Amino acid sequence: MGRSSSSKNEETKQDDSNDEEEEEELELLQVDVGDVIKLKQILDETTSAAVLEFQKEDFRLDNMKLAIMTLACLFACLAQFAPIPFPDSRPVLGICCCIYFVLSGVLQAIVTFLDKDCILITKPTDARAQKSNPNLHQYGIRVRTDLPRFSEYYKVILEFEKMPNTVKVVQTWSVGNFFDVDGYFDEIGMTEAVQGLYKRLEKGEYDKDEDVVTPPEGSAKSKKE
Repeated sequence: MGRSSSSKNEETKQDDSNDEEEEEELELLQVDVGDVIKLKQILDETTSAAVLEFQKEDFRLDNMKLAIMTLACLFACLAQFAPIPFPDSRPVLGICCCIYFVLSGVLQAIVTFLDKDCILITKPTDARAQKSNPNLHQYGIRVRTDLPRFSEYYKVILEFEKMPNTVKVVQTWSVGNFFDVDGYFDEIGMTEAVQGLYKRLEKGEYDKDEDVVTPPEGSAKSKKE
């Protein structure tokens, strides 16, 4: 009798743990659909994660920006804490301020002219691992996104980094394909959609026209309590 009761208790615990796992799996991320900045942030993060399942991120540009920011902060600290009494410290303050603003301008130029709408840059793929498209082991992938203000359409562009006259694949989705009216996000559906776009790039099925739109096919299912 003791054994049977203990086995029943173990089965009950297993059922409870399975129910908890199912509840965790069904838990969806909810956001305010009126918050366009947060909306795009979630879409960008999901897009990047989907591409990074196939590629490795190239951190060189990010590291360059961090180095410039760190250097600018060091000159700011030097201007603030230099052990030179005022007004003797005026030349040092002037030089530090000038360098700080120059470095800030360089950083802003990188963000404006190099980053633009880019959210991710990847490294070239190993030629032995990628044979279907030779461009993938010659160039990294540049992932660009756009969600215009007051627009429901989210555009993803995958192109080759530093490739002259680069070819690309483009897809535009309505955010209603991945968010329902209550703001619940269909992360799995979004990931599969972006991975499908990546597969097109991998196969060399490039787009000539960026205005590729997938019309809304219904919003993500809302979570019912």
